[in-house]
Amino acid sequence: MTFKEQLKVDNRNVFLNPEEFADIHTINDKDMPCSVDNYELLEREKHLKGEHSDGVYKKQLMIFVNAEDFGALPAIGRLVIFDKKNYVVTDAVDESGIYSITMELNKT
Repeated sequence: MTFKEQLKVDNRNVFLNPEEFADIHTINDKDMPCSVDNYELLEREKHLKGEHSDGVYKKQLMIFVNAEDFGALPAIGRLVIFDKKNYVVTDAVDESGIYSITMELNKT
């Protein structure tokens, strides 16, 4: 087995395994294993103040999901429905078969 083949197996069986690191979430009306990373967002927020204007606050969320489960890498600005809430993609990167997707939701 090549390294890339092993990485693909590890992505599903370890990193995005609901028994290990992931939980099942509904993304665009499809249930799939997903890991929510609040720690990484906290690290980023240390450098930036929370954006808000006139009582509107942006809630950010970073998720990791298997590319095969999600489909095409979402474009920035695309709407993603995550657990019945509408988020807008602010960043999306393919990290060797796992998508790192940062999204935000306007809250009042």
